[in-house]
Amino acid sequence: MIALARFQVAGYVRSLRALQPLLVVLLILSLVLLQGPGGNARLAAGTLGDVAAFMFPVWAWTARALLDTQPDEQRSLSALAVRPRAVAGVLAAYTANTGLGALVLAVPVVQALSAGSGAGVVLAGLGLSLLAALAATVLGACTSRTIIPDGGVSLLALIGGVVAALLLSLSPLSWLAVPMVDWLRAAHDGPSAFTGAFPGIALHLVLWSAVVGAAYLAAARSRP
Repeated sequence: MIALARFQVAGYVRSLRALQPLLVVLLILSLVLLQGPGGNARLAAGTLGDVAAFMFPVWAWTARALLDTQPDEQRSLSALAVRPRAVAGVLAAYTANTGLGALVLAVPVVQALSAGSGAGVVLAGLGLSLLAALAATVLGACTSRTIIPDGGVSLLALIGGVVAALLLSLSPLSWLAVPMVDWLRAAHDGPSAFTGAFPGIALHLVLWSAVVGAAYLAAARSRP
């Protein structure tokens, strides 16, 4: 399974589709992050929350693009060679997303440390991005060609899923959504509020990812 995941990541990179989210990451770095928090620990903590929010749609888009890179014939061969094909695909997409996350987090982590935010805030920011990337990965997987063969419908489903994740987090049904508003509010309330709220936000993200990921694997298992 790891070999198949590595093969899918390599194919995604060779296809040059990886350049698309990379350009978005560089744009985020140049337009937002490089402005700096000005030595303010509260702004530095807020930036770590902003990164996860900015990157969430990028991570979902990257997961969908990576899973759609393989031609249909190659996907069929992969399914014969490695039975848990869907798991390998999610692993490959998550690996690509963590790579993008490491790139975009380099600057805000340095800023947070230089602003005196503390190791706890930095660890919370890194943990938040890892879990948000996982949630975005399974959301993107649910809109891949394996589940939605029509490319146009798949793209609309991706956009709709990201928008729904945000809008639901503003409603009384926020427990059904990715807790984006919760982590943004906590991060901008300051380092103490961010680290204090992180365990609950992390649990929410883990449970959400587990439910959506299980739904994806069940749906993918029934597909040819």
